[in-house]
Amino acid sequence: MQTLTVRHATRYTYANPVIFHPHRLMLRPRDSHDLRLVRAELALSPHGELRWMHDVFGNSVATVEFLEPGNELIVESVLTLERYGMGSQVFDIEEAAQIYPFVYSTDDRTDLGRMLECHYPDPQGELSAWAQGFVAARPTDTMALLTDLNNGIRNGFAYQVRYEQGTQPPLETLRLGSGSCRDFALLLIEAVRALGFGARFVTGYLYDPALDGERPAVVGAGATHAWADIYLPGAGWIEFDPTNGTIAADNLIRVAVTRDPSQAVPVAGGFTGMLGDYLGMSVDVSVRAHDPEPALAA
Repeated sequence: MQTLTVRHATRYTYANPVIFHPHRLMLRPRDSHDLRLVRAELALSPHGELRWMHDVFGNSVATVEFLEPGNELIVESVLTLERYGMGSQVFDIEEAAQIYPFVYSTDDRTDLGRMLECHYPDPQGELSAWAQGFVAARPTDTMALLTDLNNGIRNGFAYQVRYEQGTQPPLETLRLGSGSCRDFALLLIEAVRALGFGARFVTGYLYDPALDGERPAVVGAGATHAWADIYLPGAGWIEFDPTNGTIAADNLIRVAVTRDPSQAVPVAGGFTGMLGDYLGMSVDVSVRAHDPEPALAA
């Protein structure tokens, strides 16, 4: 078990005071057997009224109504978490699903729904052909296939920090040979869906022991992170991080799971102002071994 402190500050700046529309915040994880939320703090400037809800996936979401205009908007979250690792890479997959291809049960297919379907156009079958290229034989070992796909993205694509909003379509990532963690997660999700697996998008954070003076370093720390969940009968949802080529890694800190990346934006909202008022946005994220006295900015 690791106790970690996550600090996530988002700052928007404007040339003149603007009126803020309601904002949607997806910053608070849910308790589970592998993740316990010990403490959560949220600071807003200017002040706002919070309303909490669970979205269609069961994620914890806050809607903020800001009470006054301003030329700066700050959303700062501090979480204290206990992360429990699996301690083993042995997955209790049902015998019938250990060999690919397999067929999900009727109940599983019903419940997985659109998470079994590809969401992005592939008119020439490029993505499907790329995914099929990892199928060494039929039948083949399910975990070996998924591991090869995960490693194929890790070793075959160049990681690139992107500050643009949104996520690259999978075909664009495939053609460019580069992308961010969100792009790699979506590419893996669409690839395994093309092979018949149920998959979903996960957003959260990545703990890098190197930032606490330990090794080894990992890619994607110091910012929000994204990876894929793939559903295997018996084992359930298994975390695959194609950015680092890891599976069910203890350093992944899940905040939310969604069908598509567009549904997993940590801070989303708008404003009313003059043309040219928006000056920019900055995001500062740190994940460290537990600080016993986390303090939010005033």
